[in-house]
Amino acid sequence: MLRINCPYCGTRDEVEFRFGGEAGVTRPAGSEPSAWVRYLYWRRSPADERDELWLHVSGCCRWLRVRRDTRTNVILGVRDGAPGAERRDE
Repeated sequence: MLRINCPYCGTRDEVEFRFGGEAGVTRPAGSEPSAWVRYLYWRRSPADERDELWLHVSGCCRWLRVRRDTRTNVILGVRDGAPGAERRDE
C-alpha cells in the first residue's frame, strides 16, 4: 500500500486518495474524434519516475501532484496539484 504525505493533512494511506491519472495531460480544444481518442486512451506507461494526480477525498479534498517511481512504487515527492501552486516536496 502506498503512503502519501499530503502537504495539508500529513501522511495517509492510499485508500484516502483517488488516482487522477498522469499529470500534464491537456484536454483537446476541438471535437476531432482522433484527438479525443489520444486524450482518453493513449497513455505512456514508463518504467521510471512520473508525475501523477491524486485527489485526497477523505481529507482536504485537494488535488496533489505525486512524483512516483513506477519501478519501485516509492513516492519521491508531493506538492499541491492546483495550477500555479508552489512546490512542496516530501
